[in-house]
Amino acid sequence: MQKNWIAVLALSGTIAFVPTVSWAQLSDTEKGTGVGVLVGGGTGAIVGAAVHHPIAGTLIGAGVGGVGGYAVGHHLQQEHEQNAMTQRELSSQRHQIEEQRREIQQLQQDQDTE
Repeated sequence: MQKNWIAVLALSGTIAFVPTVSWAQLSDTEKGTGVGVLVGGGTGAIVGAAVHHPIAGTLIGAGVGGVGGYAVGHHLQQEHEQNAMTQRELSSQRHQIEEQRREIQQLQQDQDTE
């Protein structure tokens, strides 16, 4: 009976801390790892309680969840960084195009006044 309570507490803790981890000012990799550890640990506790080894299940689940969460979070972080770089390049190109338009207009005006 006590093992079931451990599983319930682990799951409750996981559910309570997921929003906290998600809202913290962490990188996507850190968020993914944290959420993976929490969800994996909670899931592992439940599975472990079912086979009468809740602590082992929690530790194994947290490890597997952490690795999976790290992989997903790292991938998302790389995508965000790539998108930010693309946006910076687009902004720079727009600025250059605007400068060239001004130069063309100035040259046309100079040519019209001659």
